[in-house]
Amino acid sequence: MSIIGAVAVVGVVGSGVFLWVGGHLDPLLANAEAGCSEPQQLVVVADRSIAPALADIADTFDRKSGECVTTEITAQDAADTAAVLASGGVDADVWVPDSSVWLDRMNATATSLGQTAPEIDARASIASTPIVFAAAATDATALASEPVSWSRVLGGALPTILPDPEASAASLAGLLALRARSSAEDPRQFAGAMIALGKSIPASTSAAFSALGAGDTPSVVITTEAQVAAYNGDSPAEPLVAAYPADGTLALDYPFVRLATADAADAAEAPADDSGESADGEGVTTKAELLDAFEAAVRDSAKPLAKAGFRAADGSGSLDLPGVGTEGPATQPAADAATQLEILRAWGVLTLRSRMLAVIDVSGSMEEPAENGLRRIDIFQQAALGAMQKFSGEVELGVWVFSTARNGELDYEDLAPIAPLADAAHTQQIAGVIQSLPARLGGATGLYDTTLAAVQRVRETYDPEKVNSVLLITDGRNEDENGIALDALLAELKKMDDPTKPVPVIMVGFGPDTDLAAMQQIAQVTQGAAYSASKPEDLGVVLVDALSQRSCRPNCG
Repeated sequence: MSIIGAVAVVGVVGSGVFLWVGGHLDPLLANAEAGCSEPQQLVVVADRSIAPALADIADTFDRKSGECVTTEITAQDAADTAAVLASGGVDADVWVPDSSVWLDRMNATATSLGQTAPEIDARASIASTPIVFAAAATDATALASEPVSWSRVLGGALPTILPDPEASAASLAGLLALRARSSAEDPRQFAGAMIALGKSIPASTSAAFSALGAGDTPSVVITTEAQVAAYNGDSPAEPLVAAYPADGTLALDYPFVRLATADAADAAEAPADDSGESADGEGVTTKAELLDAFEAAVRDSAKPLAKAGFRAADGSGSLDLPGVGTEGPATQPAADAATQLEILRAWGVLTLRSRMLAVIDVSGSMEEPAENGLRRIDIFQQAALGAMQKFSGEVELGVWVFSTARNGELDYEDLAPIAPLADAAHTQQIAGVIQSLPARLGGATGLYDTTLAAVQRVRETYDPEKVNSVLLITDGRNEDENGIALDALLAELKKMDDPTKPVPVIMVGFGPDTDLAAMQQIAQVTQGAAYSASKPEDLGVVLVDALSQRSCRPNCG
């Protein structure tokens, strides 16, 4: 080694001891030489997938400091950390999520909460891991008979399990890969793939792994190489193998995100005098300097990260772990956060976990022509069948129709009970009801009595595990003179209201004759929403809006 090279590694300045590593002053080792009266604490919140590796790195880091630093690694799903950060509730110095997309999710959540986006310093990634298909080892031979690919998933030829993308960056990146390979001319291809994937959604990756090998047909889980390695590291009875998509894949990055707490801690320190020491005479090492040292230690820890199944930030590096390839595949970063959030919103519409009673106006006025020449009921049929195709099998749906005196003195008629659309017979029954609507037209509009009865029915069979609601579609105003008045209806709905068991009423007015003011009052008292489709072509769009915005009510933008 040359003298210049040696100086680059270790330098001694004056009477103090300052160690240089890679050309940078290392205050951590300076503290270790000088000793410390009380250790400083660093708090790092990391996604569960990388937290164990960071804990090992932190342990070495703390020991090298001569116990002058205590680094606490808290494992937390990145989705949860993003939500808590958005509300201003994380007391930590660093956040290491499993994807940069969570930074955008955090900002979007903060905006929706009326909060200022947290101050962060998002630095380069410390690791990466490619998106792969995980399969049970016993199914590997059967699956290898054809190349595994995103194209096969799109075509429904590869049975695939997708953990909830609301909580999994790997799943969200997988959807991004699917969309990139779907037909630009036929958006139904990607929508159809999401509907198929949404028929059953495991809440976690571990739950998805447990489902592998259980069916008659070999299936795969969309996940990451690192998660496959971690699973096999626990020596399961049925290990997994990572199958790399033949048509290319994406990779998750792990950004090193500095939070504003470090700067705040430095600002609160005692002021230093001209000698460079604090007022109490102890050596100065700021939180920011310690974080610089910890970040450098992490970036210099390729071996511990590789041992945990991670590759370098650029995808390079070799792994020697069961179930994964030695060399990683060529990848692209899943960095298009705006597109991923757009996909997530579409996913939310297509996989709504809801329990809904749809109440359809079949009064005589629904036979009148709309602007495009079709009858109002024809337009509704088209929009309803289109909306049905977007529902997950886990949605529970029932159907009433209403006008006046349809069932004795009652204005409404129960044609299909609230039941899961996963039941093919029930789905067929509802489709039959929609097809039969033109033959059911007649009478006036018994809007208020029907609304009250519908809310009562949903409350009687309330399921706390789902979003319970009433979706009412009408083309007119209340015409039942013998029924309940609007003021009395609002009073009854207010009396029935239970914040722990909300039943929002979503009112969709169709055509020029609807009483939007009354609909808005009903929606307001039930924490629902009122929509108006003044043009025939608007009805399908309004139905999707009415369904997709339920999670934000009553404050939807």
